Amino acid sequence: MPLAPPVQYVPFSIDGFVTALTRDAMLVTMATKEVGDAPRAIIALGLEGSANKLGVGIVKHVYAAGVSGLETELQPEYIELANVRDTYNPPAGEGFLPRDVAAHHRALINPLLKQALAEANVGPEDIDCICYTKGPGMGAPLQSVALVARTLSQLWGVPLVGVNHCVGHIEMGRAITGAQNPVVLYVSGGNTQVIAYSQQTYRIFGETLDIAIGNCLDRFARVLKLPNEPNPGYNIEQYAKRGSKFIELPYTVKGMDVSFSGILSHIEKLAKTEADKHSPEDLCYSLQENMFAMLVEITERAMAHIGSSEVLVVGGVGCNERLQEMMGIMAEERGGKVFATDMRYCIDNGIMIAQAGALAFARGFTTPIEESWITQRFRTDQVHIEWRV
Repeated sequence: MPLAPPVQYVPFSIDGFVTALTRDAMLVTMATKEVGDAPRAIIALGLEGSANKLGVGIVKHVYAAGVSGLETELQPEYIELANVRDTYNPPAGEGFLPRDVAAHHRALINPLLKQALAEANVGPEDIDCICYTKGPGMGAPLQSVALVARTLSQLWGVPLVGVNHCVGHIEMGRAITGAQNPVVLYVSGGNTQVIAYSQQTYRIFGETLDIAIGNCLDRFARVLKLPNEPNPGYNIEQYAKRGSKFIELPYTVKGMDVSFSGILSHIEKLAKTEADKHSPEDLCYSLQENMFAMLVEITERAMAHIGSSEVLVVGGVGCNERLQEMMGIMAEERGGKVFATDMRYCIDNGIMIAQAGALAFARGFTTPIEESWITQRFRTDQVHIEWRV
């Protein structure tokens, strides 16, 4: 099968977003508004583009009694103003190249920005901070979106806030579900982590030792030539619902960590050499059951360790209904509860970046232009969660 032609490069244009700022105003050093007891509202623009999803979100936080002191956790009223997204999808059986994803983001960021501002009914003068994904993620797409964030920050005279992608998922999940202090299972195309909060840090209790669970599902979907729309994991989930025969696969749990690369190698071999014995539906069913059981095991162990009765499932794979069901059975047996979101929030989106960025901004955090670089390696436990106690 021939490779998909590369996406045509479209230069980013700022047309339609330039405000009547003087050159001196554009160059002025921007600072956060003071924290105090007076009622306050923060409107944050979030830009997400760490992988093949390009998202723009706008959120409003209302502090009726003002922003509380450092000894109190921030709990603003959450108001969603806009959450728009577009996905780059290569042909079935193919993955996506960073350069093509970056070109997609450059081509569509302007229309998505205009759409989000129109839906939110706000203008540049209403935005308090511009939040962007600093990492982790794919280098070229991250750089494309960070460039837009820097440009808008200087044109509009609005502070920048660099956001950890993983923390964005967690804070979005907490805001939508109301989970208080859960064990977090973060499962996506690039990450697989079991996380719990302690002392203003999201601590990683366990993680993948090689590839992420979403990457494993995506790569197996390519073996089966499943479509990339709406996403490969969703299509595997639909096949799995029609499967009934469980095929034994490697089960690799090492303490609190997991490994998926050997499972992928094994099932790829079965799909290619024993296709007459195993249907695609049974292979997808077995792959899901096996890997999800591994995740349930390490999540339950983390719950027992910290004494939590809540599980929050975030990330793109968190949309999987079977994973939510299996996690729910485990939590119910422990007298607990599972919290999860739908595709609007578990799949990469801009409003999750706005949500985490607005919380950090309320505590006085901003990212100077000279420090607004991106990084492909940015661990969840490297972030100071100053808005929690």
